[in-house]
Amino acid sequence: MNDVQEATSPATSLSGPATCVSKVELRVSCKALLDRDTLNKSDPCVMLMVQTNGQWTELDRTEVIKSNLHPVFAKVFSLDYYFEEVQKLRFEVYDIHGTHSIGTRDDDFLGGVECTLGQIVAQKKMVKPLLLKYGKYAGKSTITVHAEEISGNNGYVELSFCAKKLDDKDLFSKSDPFLEIYRINDDETEQLVHRTEVIKNNLNPVWEPFKVSLISLCSCDEDRKLKCLVWDYDSRGKHDFIGEFYATFREMQKISSGNKVTWDCVNPKYKQKKRNYKNSGVVILSDLKLHRVYSFLDYIMGGCQIHFTVAIDFTASNGDPRNSCSLHYINPYQPNEYLKALIAVGEICQDYDSDKRFSALGFGARIPPNYEVSHDFAINFNPEDDECEEIQGVVEAYQNCLPKIQLYGPTNVSPIINRIAKLAAGDGNIKDASRYHILLILTDGVVTDMADTREAIVRASYQPLSIIIVGVGNADFTDMQILDGDDGVLRSPKGEPVLRDIVQFVPFRDFKTASPAALAKCVLAEVPKQVVEYYSHKAISPMCPVRDLHTPILSPVATTPTE
Repeated sequence: MNDVQEATSPATSLSGPATCVSKVELRVSCKALLDRDTLNKSDPCVMLMVQTNGQWTELDRTEVIKSNLHPVFAKVFSLDYYFEEVQKLRFEVYDIHGTHSIGTRDDDFLGGVECTLGQIVAQKKMVKPLLLKYGKYAGKSTITVHAEEISGNNGYVELSFCAKKLDDKDLFSKSDPFLEIYRINDDETEQLVHRTEVIKNNLNPVWEPFKVSLISLCSCDEDRKLKCLVWDYDSRGKHDFIGEFYATFREMQKISSGNKVTWDCVNPKYKQKKRNYKNSGVVILSDLKLHRVYSFLDYIMGGCQIHFTVAIDFTASNGDPRNSCSLHYINPYQPNEYLKALIAVGEICQDYDSDKRFSALGFGARIPPNYEVSHDFAINFNPEDDECEEIQGVVEAYQNCLPKIQLYGPTNVSPIINRIAKLAAGDGNIKDASRYHILLILTDGVVTDMADTREAIVRASYQPLSIIIVGVGNADFTDMQILDGDDGVLRSPKGEPVLRDIVQFVPFRDFKTASPAALAKCVLAEVPKQVVEYYSHKAISPMCPVRDLHTPILSPVATTPTE
């Protein structure tokens, strides 16, 4: 028993949501693996590889399961998750012979699959066929990967305990009681969750309310056993045991207005020896307040789709696309800056949209058939359906549209922002976390309609929408920084502030010598926070709790004051 200070603080600090990187656990199983062994079945092992700077390196591997073509591996892979990066993974399955070393023979290789971590978390459960070398299917072999967030702070609870008629352990005064709560882990070990302060000379103590995260309290498993001990404090550290009881968070949630939850505080030795022994007092949960805190992955793994729209600047200042000096020049050997930015950001967003269809719009050009200036047109020239198949479809639509339009002006972006905000507002009215929008605006200069754009952004800040603006070329973008609220709150011309910061602006030239991934990382880094801010402000929970065999997630419970 650790010594107790007379006033101790909660075991877990809960100043707010955790700001650390999300951690994801991956669990792997396979079905119908190829049988490579003559006398027995294959002894499979899965190796997880990650790609860094184009090179594949082994991150970890599972245990070997003997003679099994349908293995369910106990090993759990733990990875840091970044929304703003394409995190390429490769799972390779091998038949292990005797030792744990991976064989080099082709017949040791049972198949592999490549994917991104984003694809796995967006699906939560990914099932893919295993492929041999040269893309050949490994029979009917499949691999299943389950994803689960482990650093998500699923909220915290504020608990208020008191006790009545505790045993008196002191000769000349009353007991000085304190309460300890331990979480019983899966391996039966005990983890201290909270230790209350000591209440001096009192058999009916009322302890201070305390806050503890649901992760710490019960690992987000409402049926996990909690062992609660009541002690009489001794300044020399030899505390006298008063009694104990077992509880679960599910039991605690039975508290309701006027109904408190009570437990008999029992000393097992007294119970054995004394025939009429009932308890050594009772412990009462007098108040419970539950505060939910959801993470970005809670929404994504709950089924939230991210719809990606790109808006491209076709004003005359870009230069004639037929001229190699133009920002819109199509070089068969080198994508221009518009394409580089589009592909870098789009490749990440596409993992979070199940239909892989993306809206592609243009502004600032004269368009067929009448060649009137438009600041909001579909670059596939289909006003009824402005979506393209995958990012490659957007690239092709962009390349096909250039010869058909006349670059003109001015650089007005408010019409497109208003259009996407209106679309997002329709999704926002559904009152669930089913769809969030990202608008990528690619422009070569400072916007002409700055006042209208500021007004449009303030209106859009109330919708499920984030806006990324990438400045292409060498123009002076100083005035564009006003749209990015990093240096202060963006306001409409009438002085109304944005509800939340939804704009990220960067000049592409800052990343000319870096990889496209660096640009994507910079402009998308704020999106997870913006998604959580929007749904938290609206008090919207993820669509369906992320639940699987390993981690039961608590059923939705409102804040429950009892007094």
